[in-house]
Amino acid sequence: MEAAATTCYRHPSYETYVRCTRCDRYICPDCMREAAVGHHCVECVKEGQRSVRRARTVFGGAVSSATRPVVTQVLMALNVLAYIGELIRPSIVDRFGVLGAMVVDPEGGRYYYRGGTVPGYELIGIADGEWYRLLTGAFLHLPPDASIGVMHLVFNMLALWNLGRVVEGQLGRARFLALYLLSAAGGSVLVYLVSPDTLTVGASGAVFGLAASFYVISRRLGRDMRAVNRFMAGFLLWMVVSAAFTSWQGHLGGLLTGALVTYGLAYAPAKLRTSAAQTGGGLALLCLLAVLVALRTAALTGGGA
Repeated sequence: MEAAATTCYRHPSYETYVRCTRCDRYICPDCMREAAVGHHCVECVKEGQRSVRRARTVFGGAVSSATRPVVTQVLMALNVLAYIGELIRPSIVDRFGVLGAMVVDPEGGRYYYRGGTVPGYELIGIADGEWYRLLTGAFLHLPPDASIGVMHLVFNMLALWNLGRVVEGQLGRARFLALYLLSAAGGSVLVYLVSPDTLTVGASGAVFGLAASFYVISRRLGRDMRAVNRFMAGFLLWMVVSAAFTSWQGHLGGLLTGALVTYGLAYAPAKLRTSAAQTGGGLALLCLLAVLVALRTAALTGGGA
């Protein structure tokens, strides 16, 4: 008696006698995928790929063949678009820059706020609940008629491009974005704590956070630190020199925050390098910054005039 012809499980009209060495189903040449032993079907290959863990860097970022620093490019685009918005409507700087607490009289004059109720005056700034300034100010820059004008934007974007590509490649996109935003917020918080009456703008806090992250990453990977130390010395010198026309508080706050975040990613025990643990650490730092802002706000608004 002649045996019945066998057909491919995906293409019943195709007669075949080859089986998948994993699931034992018959497969035609279109469905064959070469394996170490024999051939696998399409479905078994897909299932095997899902079970393989993606390679990750020591900081938890996924190792990808794509080298395009997407987040860095998006952040640069947002900064440039914000600057164009400033040129069209200069009042954006006053409305969204980092400003702790000031009072405005009916004629538009601004005065340092020393607490208490000031009849006839409007309180503006973070102390009045405008917490968004802690982040929006990091996407704005000095207007063209300021001390260094458009060069403020140019310097920060050059630094963001050169540092961002390296740091994003090691941390991965999500961790890099979290680092950038936390560093920006950390710089703004220190400005609020030390100089609440100063209007501050610029991505410098976030950029200094990336510089600190680059330093920690280089040490963790065992790179030659001589060039890295020279680079960091230049950044610290810039922080001192730029104090004449930008906020050293924002620079220092971003630097400390970036170093803290990356140190946690690089040197935490292996069991704490999971995405959940790292997310929890980031949220804990965010809560700490929020507490500092709340305490400073209470100190500013709880005293007498």
